[in-house]
Amino acid sequence: MDPLEMLNSRTLPFAKLLGIRFVEAAKDRVVAEMAVRPELCTRPDILHGGAVMAFADTLGAAATVVNLPEGAGTTTIESKTNFVSPAPVGSTVRGEATPVHRGRRTMVWQTRITSQEGKLVALVTQTQMVL
Repeated sequence: MDPLEMLNSRTLPFAKLLGIRFVEAAKDRVVAEMAVRPELCTRPDILHGGAVMAFADTLGAAATVVNLPEGAGTTTIESKTNFVSPAPVGSTVRGEATPVHRGRRTMVWQTRITSQEGKLVALVTQTQMVL
């Protein structure tokens, strides 16, 4: 099955709650978008840091899933986020996860989250354990 089709056909309740839409998926890159809605914001109406982290975590996990052998699973074991600039309510953020390391037991992904204008919002590095 095509990786993008696979990610969009799976029932990922939290991704659905966040409003994540996968737009590209391959073994070396996963891209998704998320609208910055009021319920994902803090004051003064900017995307909450936890929503940023959850968005990136979902992309890193999805990228790992695309690379897993048949029957394997994954879980996040480490994540680090650098917040660079705000994303205002009403905008859309774009996340792009690319591999740093793809091993048999762990995978490390770097996710760049950018604004519609291409400005860096956050840079996230996470480690996924292969189960």
